[in-house]
Amino acid sequence: MFDVVTIGSATRDNFLLRKYELTDWKDAPLGKALVLPWGEKFGVDDVYSTIGGNAANAAVTFSRQGFKTGCAAKIGDDTAGRELIAHLSREGVDVTSIKSTPGTKTAYSALLTDKETGERTILNYHGASDTFGLSDLSLDSLLARWWYISLAGESHNMYLELIAYAKEKGINIAFNPSGDHIKHHPEDILASLKDISFFVVNRGEAAALLNISFVKENEIMKRLLEVSGGIVAITDGPRGVKVSDGAQKYTAGIFHEMRLLDRTGAGDAFGAGFVAGLMQKNASGKKGEYTKEQIDFGIRLASANATAVVEAVGSTENTLTKAKFDTEKRWQDLRIEATPL
Repeated sequence: MFDVVTIGSATRDNFLLRKYELTDWKDAPLGKALVLPWGEKFGVDDVYSTIGGNAANAAVTFSRQGFKTGCAAKIGDDTAGRELIAHLSREGVDVTSIKSTPGTKTAYSALLTDKETGERTILNYHGASDTFGLSDLSLDSLLARWWYISLAGESHNMYLELIAYAKEKGINIAFNPSGDHIKHHPEDILASLKDISFFVVNRGEAAALLNISFVKENEIMKRLLEVSGGIVAITDGPRGVKVSDGAQKYTAGIFHEMRLLDRTGAGDAFGAGFVAGLMQKNASGKKGEYTKEQIDFGIRLASANATAVVEAVGSTENTLTKAKFDTEKRWQDLRIEATPL
């Protein structure tokens, strides 16, 4: 039996680094857009190829933290898929539940990454991960203490059946929904939260899920806790994170990065790092049975892992090992305030 199995997407990520020029664009969510010459070649300063995808990123975190880790995903029968399998295998991740499907292509991302700010625009192709479903899995081979679920594309169609199986088998569930999942099935997500041990979203995703303004932070947390069966975490980039187990609200900042090269994968690093922290402290996964020590440790490991990841290009290149987290002084102190709800 595994300690943890990650279920979701696995991609080939290719970074194109340079200083990109921006322009105002009112239709863009952040009001800005890249300026690229149409019909011409456009040089970049550096390139970097590695793995990505929610399931792959989380699997590396768990394996580097010393857990017996499996990854379940769907890839194409192509060079990118074979490189992905080899990379995860080198990380000590069990890849027997990653299905390689002839006639399909491995999910692929081209990331236009600003080398000065670490911000990026992602050109994303879901590929094989878009059709990942129950027929690609042997659920009985995925028995574990925890499942970490984050489903891309149409793969969210198997979500409720995964939750039902995990509940039947007593598997703790950590869940980080994709934006696509939130957009198309918010009711399913909210109805399932009673069976989720750890639910993590960023502030914008939480607001979209509940269809309320993202500025109403307290209302967002309150409404999620009303339907939650476990811990809720709402991340907010450089502003840190708010976490609650229904009894206490924990507020923490971030570990400041020594350098910011690439923000890709920070969310996965936080979510998987928090669960790894709970597992390190033998948390039961049941609401009302978490201790302050367990939650504090989870927040500290999650925050450290997220900061480490943005200090390198790629979602897993600088993921923390257990030894680094335990011994490096910079990760030992994070101010975490706990207040009763």
